Amino acid sequence: MKKIALFPGTFDPFTIGHLSLIERGLELVDEIVIAIGTNPNKKTFYSMEQRLETISELFRDNPRIAVEAYDGLTVDFAQKKGARFILRGIRSVNDFEYEKNIADVNRQLSGIETFVLFTEPKHTHISSSIVRELLSYGKEVSDFVPTHIVKNEE
Repeated sequence: MKKIALFPGTFDPFTIGHLSLIERGLELVDEIVIAIGTNPNKKTFYSMEQRLETISELFRDNPRIAVEAYDGLTVDFAQKKGARFILRGIRSVNDFEYEKNIADVNRQLSGIETFVLFTEPKHTHISSSIVRELLSYGKEVSDFVPTHIVKNEE
């Protein structure tokens, strides 16, 4: 049986820190589904179509990675995709308790385990919201965002 992990989020944009988590996650599982939430109440910088297209482009040559949109509970979507694990990333020790609580809830709701990975030290200060803010002011963010995204927005 394949070990599939779901990597949930509304990446806006998808940062280099996220890329490193995906690479490390592939060391733990056979396949990863990058699941982009479609919460209509969440303010985003990119449209759903832009996010799907951009993130799909980053991984188009990797058959072990799928990119899909979803709505509703993450654990429900994980079960639908046959994921046995949820992959989560944290930037600091302060995030750990929150993620541990989320993992406990996910386990109780669905029996799905969670891999909580620290973002690499060089990416600990990076978050999608910081990059989104820089982009909105026209700042250069190529150190933080995969070049595919930067080029798409020029």
